[in-house]
Amino acid sequence: MVIGRFAPSPTGPLHVGNLRTALLAWLFARSAGSSFLLRIEDLEARPDNAAHEAGQRRDLQALGLDWDGPVVHQSERRARHHAMLAALEERGLTYPCFCSRREIREAAAAPHGPVPGVYPGTCRELTDEERRRQFDEGRPAALRLRSSGEVVTIDDRLRGPVTLAVDDVVLRRNDGVPAYNLAVVVDDADQGVGEVVRGDDLLSSTPRQAHLADLLGLARPTWAHVPLVVGTDGERLAKRHGAVTLADLAREGRGADAVRSEIAASLGLAAPGEPVTVGQLLDRFDPARLPTEPWVRA
Repeated sequence: MVIGRFAPSPTGPLHVGNLRTALLAWLFARSAGSSFLLRIEDLEARPDNAAHEAGQRRDLQALGLDWDGPVVHQSERRARHHAMLAALEERGLTYPCFCSRREIREAAAAPHGPVPGVYPGTCRELTDEERRRQFDEGRPAALRLRSSGEVVTIDDRLRGPVTLAVDDVVLRRNDGVPAYNLAVVVDDADQGVGEVVRGDDLLSSTPRQAHLADLLGLARPTWAHVPLVVGTDGERLAKRHGAVTLADLAREGRGADAVRSEIAASLGLAAPGEPVTVGQLLDRFDPARLPTEPWVRA
């Protein structure tokens, strides 16, 4: 039995794109007779985290989704994240990085600069004296993986083999908070998650996460990166596209049942406007027949 999960960040209400991914993650797990977990990825402490989490839970339940066991909060697992980070440090697989985001962007924009989105390695070979000078000047340091140019292949259930080089990914941010790429690997492994279903905007990070799992001696899950929902401008769905949350749509007279039907139609699991329950969707679900292109939502 392959455990599945949905792991939102409590930064605001879930929009139709988030809900579509949640429904797909639930369908993948339940159609395999598996457990389905909810994890709240609250690495950043925000005063409104609890309120947003409560709203997200209500929206998932309104859509008809359920989950097994207690909800896990990433913030409660920080000691475990730091322990795994320490294991990498002891093996000489990390180094401090003092670069700001602006400095990294400028390096990428320079002629003959690195590939956009790939860290240029500015701090990788700093001497001990140079690092001490940075610390003495009060510059906060992130902690990066000291990669060796590994090329990693993952097999995505919807995309097939994906091969990418692993760069010096951030493992701990410069404010001391464990970075997402580390935390998600540790948490999925510790919860026994066997298949990760999530938006395909995260596909490029997956070889990094697979490599981290290998380094930490953790089991890799399998992955299914599902297409995003985009507006008519081709950009990922967001507030600027109008009514995109259940609350927004309810004010327009469209309840959760109507939203479920709209999502189902976008997946080829229902006719446009057809009322449908999650049980019916489960009976109709076939991963091999899912669309592979983004859903353009007008």
